[in-house]
Amino acid sequence: MNFFNKPRPGQVSASPERHSSPRNFHPATVTAVANASANPSAPGVEPKAGRQSNGLKEFLWQLEGIGHGHLLDLGPARQATITFFIERGYKVYTEDLLATWQYFLEEDEQRAKKLSTGADRSEMAPVARAARFLDTTLLYPNNTFDGVLLWDILDYVDSDLMTKLAARITSLVRDGGVLFGIFHTRKPITFHRYRVLDAQHLDLIPASCPFQPQRVFQNREISNLFSRFQTSKMFVGRDQLREGLFVK
Repeated sequence: MNFFNKPRPGQVSASPERHSSPRNFHPATVTAVANASANPSAPGVEPKAGRQSNGLKEFLWQLEGIGHGHLLDLGPARQATITFFIERGYKVYTEDLLATWQYFLEEDEQRAKKLSTGADRSEMAPVARAARFLDTTLLYPNNTFDGVLLWDILDYVDSDLMTKLAARITSLVRDGGVLFGIFHTRKPITFHRYRVLDAQHLDLIPASCPFQPQRVFQNREISNLFSRFQTSKMFVGRDQLREGLFVK
């Protein structure tokens, strides 16, 4: 069952200007890459409705002055988010990581069914599966990105993938780059996708998800996951969301 309305492997989302995809592009990845001159919102324009996000505001402040940088969005391609950043001069890459993980697990399940009785199934162990998944996705050179939108992905992946994924993402952020993540303070009842509305507001979009929330992080656990980052800030909201900002 398709819970994400994810694109067929190889399908590329629309963007204001389309460029060739990066080397080692995985077919299950949605990528939008575009360039545009910076065009900040005009003064006096009222902000759109949405959740006020101090974490997003701090994320943008940390990115200020970089100019033509590279940004990775680990949620689904949302035109509002893509446009927001390309208007500020960024190349934006989107990889819907949860959808890609779901697709990988479905393929792995079919592969396991074809194994003969007594066949070596060590590659199907959770640790090995997580390693094989990361051999197929996020295949960018180290230090590629100035900013990463992690969202709340780590709340939904299993422990074996979580630690490896955090390490991979850390390696992709250049020194001085910044990561923005969201962590629930309680296991959520409703799953949301996120998109950027303006410099201080996020839109939380209810959606279906094939994965149950796996954990509620303690602050110390989050710090340990991103220990290679030099500084971090946490913003706690009344809606049971913590926003984490990590500068490498």
